[in-house]
Amino acid sequence: MIAVIPLGRIGRFLGAAACAILLSACAMMKKPEVAETPPPTPTMDELLAKADEASGAGRKEDAVALWKEAAAAYPADKAPWSSIAQTRYDAGQYGEAIVNAQEVLVRDPNDRLANSIIAISGLRLSTRALADLSRQNNLSGSIRTESQDLAKLLRESLGEQVLVPPPAPIPPPKPVARSRVKARVKQAAARASAADPFGALK
Repeated sequence: MIAVIPLGRIGRFLGAAACAILLSACAMMKKPEVAETPPPTPTMDELLAKADEASGAGRKEDAVALWKEAAAAYPADKAPWSSIAQTRYDAGQYGEAIVNAQEVLVRDPNDRLANSIIAISGLRLSTRALADLSRQNNLSGSIRTESQDLAKLLRESLGEQVLVPPPAPIPPPKPVARSRVKARVKQAAARASAADPFGALK
């Protein structure tokens, strides 16, 4: 007598095993995903051109954002920092102008524009602070002495006796000389007689 093995359970087991094998084979055959390549970094000239365009259109903050992007992409270049410093200086934001001009000097210690922005911005900030102290009558003691010493140093550096000269007086109008008036009358008479040759006979 031959034993009959029931195929119900075994068949289900074999079917499940076959499905698992097929699924694992499909997973192995799946192509690996290709990583997306990031867009290329714009060149310095492209970023500066966009920033200059924004600045020319009056969108100063957009221009500053583009210059900062250029500074981050090209950290050794001083051009973006120089543009930011000049923009902040033009806007009267002297503290920020100084900070950005110092970034220029880190990259080029001999940059004349950056040194000028730092010097003039510093003077303007100092002038404001001294004016505020004078208005509050708090300019005394060591602050007053130091301010006077700095003013003296500035006068000597500039070769001027006075840092801020008083406005020049407006000269009074010059009187017209009588001889000029007589000459003009004679010229007018000569022109009239030339137009009418018989005018002198009347």
